[in-house]
Amino acid sequence: MEKQLIISVGREYGSGGHEIAERLSKHYGIQLFDHNLLDEIAAEKHLDMRNLRGLDEKHRSRLASRTVRGYSSSPEENLYLLQFDYLKNKASSGESFVVVGRCSETILKECDSMISIFVLGDMDKKIERIMRLYQLSKDQAVWKIREKDMKRKRYHNDHCDGKWGDSRNYDLCINSSKLGIDGTVALLTEYIDKRHI
Repeated sequence: MEKQLIISVGREYGSGGHEIAERLSKHYGIQLFDHNLLDEIAAEKHLDMRNLRGLDEKHRSRLASRTVRGYSSSPEENLYLLQFDYLKNKASSGESFVVVGRCSETILKECDSMISIFVLGDMDKKIERIMRLYQLSKDQAVWKIREKDMKRKRYHNDHCDGKWGDSRNYDLCINSSKLGIDGTVALLTEYIDKRHI
C-alpha cells in the first residue's frame, strides 16, 4: 500500500470490534496491533514482557504510584507509555496498520492518514455473542461485558481528554448489531476507501 493508512478501532466488549479490526487488517493487507503489541515492543527493545501482560490496558492506581523527574513507579503507566511511543513511531515512519484500543484515536489524532472507528452493539446481541464464544450463562455474559467495558472506560478516560465511546472523538461510530459483522465490515471498507483517496 503506497499511501499510509492507519485504522483505529475502539470497541464495546461483545460488539465484534476485534473481529472487525482483524478483517480490516486482512482486507487492506496491513498489520494488526492488539495484544501482540507487547510482543512487538519486547522484540524491539529486548524486554521480557511476560510479567507485564496482566497490566495491558489497565489504568494505574494514583494512590500506589508516583512520578519523580518524569519517571513513574507505576508499571501500568510505564507499559502504556511504551505502547503509545511505539505506535507514534510506527505512524511517523509512514507504516500502515490497524490498532485495536490503546487510546489510539487520541494518541494518533495528529496523523492525517488515521481513520478512527468506534464499534458498539445492542446489549442483547453482545450477550448472545459472549455466551456463544465463551460458553457462559446469560448472567455471566452480562457481568463479563459490564466488567470489561468498565475497565476499558477507566483506562481510556485516565489517559485521554475525550470520553471513551463519545462519538465526538471518532470519525465514525457504528452499531455492529444492525448489519452484522460482514455488513459492518463492508460498510467500513466503503467509508475507508472514500476517505483514503
